[in-house]
Amino acid sequence: MITHPRYSVTWPERHRFAMWKFEDLKKQVVEEDLCSDAEFFVPQINTKEFDQAVHRAHDANYIDAFYSNNLDRANWRRLGFTQRPFHIPLVRRTQLEVAGTLLAADIARHFTGIAVNLAGGTHHAHRSYGAGFTALNDLAITALDVAHKDNAKVLIVDVDVHQGDGTAQICQNEPNVFTFSIHCADNYPFQFSLDYLGHDKSDLDIALPSNTDDATILSTLQHHLPSLLDTLALSSASPSLCLYDAGIDVDADDALGKFNCTPQGIFQRDVYVIEQCLLRAIPIVTVIGGGYDRDRKKLANRHAIVARAATYVW
Repeated sequence: MITHPRYSVTWPERHRFAMWKFEDLKKQVVEEDLCSDAEFFVPQINTKEFDQAVHRAHDANYIDAFYSNNLDRANWRRLGFTQRPFHIPLVRRTQLEVAGTLLAADIARHFTGIAVNLAGGTHHAHRSYGAGFTALNDLAITALDVAHKDNAKVLIVDVDVHQGDGTAQICQNEPNVFTFSIHCADNYPFQFSLDYLGHDKSDLDIALPSNTDDATILSTLQHHLPSLLDTLALSSASPSLCLYDAGIDVDADDALGKFNCTPQGIFQRDVYVIEQCLLRAIPIVTVIGGGYDRDRKKLANRHAIVARAATYVW
């Protein structure tokens, strides 16, 4: 498992985005004996390689403006971080989150197994702008990095309640990356009268109605995922990779979700995806995706589901 003490930074207490959840999640994982403090991998940033990876996915002018705090207010509002208290710590934790998913990919592919980043799933960040609380897209950055360096095939499976629109846009012209999103048809980025939202297409989008339950999501995965993984397993000379966004905003009690899922059903969902990858010897990286609840303990408990599932399967 991968984490970093700077995944969480000082943040407005009433902000919709729970920046403290990464610290809370790490504590939850340790309390449950899913991973000890000594066993965590901690990402570091190799500036040259990291910058190359980020620039494959994002426009240089946007990166520079975000890093240097020169985005205009409209772009900060689109990103959702107009209330950020300190800019440099925000940039640093954003970079570390991406570095965590890049590290997870290296680990999973080296051992042909599972690597769990206790952050990530920043799937709304587009090539030239951030959106929906995500400034740099760790899924797209990692997918393009693996595809570029090793000519490997990457499947991105995104089951967050919100469509992985930024990931779809960034990866749309990359033949070695396939994007698969199961999401709510009646939630962000749809149903908004903003010209930059709701137009991006994954390679495979499954839009489900509000109040979708556990059984429907699992059956949708069972219908589509095996054939996608079979293709992935046969199509790459070097180790392929599945990037799995295990968003828990599908939970019936999530503040921004419109699905009707349960913790037990989310666990079964995650176990299914991980098992299907490992049955085919496909390395898998899990990231936590979205989750929104004012109750810190409940939120950490939900985000820990994918760590429990990975431990259970492994």
